[in-house]
Amino acid sequence: MSNAAMEQLNLLLPEWLETSRLHTGQGKVASYIPELFKASQDELGIHIMNAEGNHVSAGDCGIPFTMQSISKVFTLILALMDHGEEAVFFNVGKEPTGDDYDSMIKLELVEPGIPFNPLINAGAITVSSLIGGDCKEEKSRRILEFFRKLANNDRLDYNEAVYQSESETGHLNRSLGYFLKHNGVLKDDVEDVLAVYFRHCSIEVTCADLARMALVLAYDGTDPITGNELIPRRYVQIAKTFMTTCGMYNASGEFAIQVGLPAKSGVSGGILTLVPGQFGIGLVGPALNRKGNSIAGVHLLERLSKEFDWSLF
Repeated sequence: MSNAAMEQLNLLLPEWLETSRLHTGQGKVASYIPELFKASQDELGIHIMNAEGNHVSAGDCGIPFTMQSISKVFTLILALMDHGEEAVFFNVGKEPTGDDYDSMIKLELVEPGIPFNPLINAGAITVSSLIGGDCKEEKSRRILEFFRKLANNDRLDYNEAVYQSESETGHLNRSLGYFLKHNGVLKDDVEDVLAVYFRHCSIEVTCADLARMALVLAYDGTDPITGNELIPRRYVQIAKTFMTTCGMYNASGEFAIQVGLPAKSGVSGGILTLVPGQFGIGLVGPALNRKGNSIAGVHLLERLSKEFDWSLF
């Protein structure tokens, strides 16, 4: 994005964000993880970064929040870097489900009982088991180090309160884990795998951290600010494809039509998205629509995409 366009965006973004903020009253903050329910419903913030490191931001972009399902994009990439495509996709599929992100229906109904894709909970739990490391602590350490490198932020860490809250109330995820173990998909101890999964969901970030991570994806695995290649291009291609087809839960098709960008949301209200070859975007708005996506965040991204003609389609 040119400097002139960044200046235009800087002028327009605050007003557009406040218009989108009006939609927060139509959503609800996630309550099934008690710690997430403490977030303020009317918060909304966004950070946009280009290849030179220039950025524009607006709203509540400095508030910390946990990555939740956004982390699934990067654990998938790390598992691919550890084991390669064949091994990963022997254990998890490549197709959208059309079901809720925590559904286990197709695990029982469809052979061979592997998760449909890596971005639903069952798939991400499976991917967590594929992260290299001799124990759950080593796997979690490697994930955190990888995320810190992508965000260029050595201070990234887990939110222990959210981790404990997820672990104590994650009964459906625990059921998914044991069902996967029954199907022979999980080879490791279920509780150890779930500990890794709950931990990476509880990594705390800001919109700026997400924007920097998205920027690496926007430039095919190379951090354009430092010039360092952090991810093989092929694995970024796979990740962005899943983000487009599955990243916004079972509203991914609608998001592709209305916004047209690869994206991944989380139930903390975060959304990571990008315009390939241009910039990365991090957004947070804890009030969710019924599909589990930030209601005001989606509204703001839709306006930005239409006004600046960002859609890939």
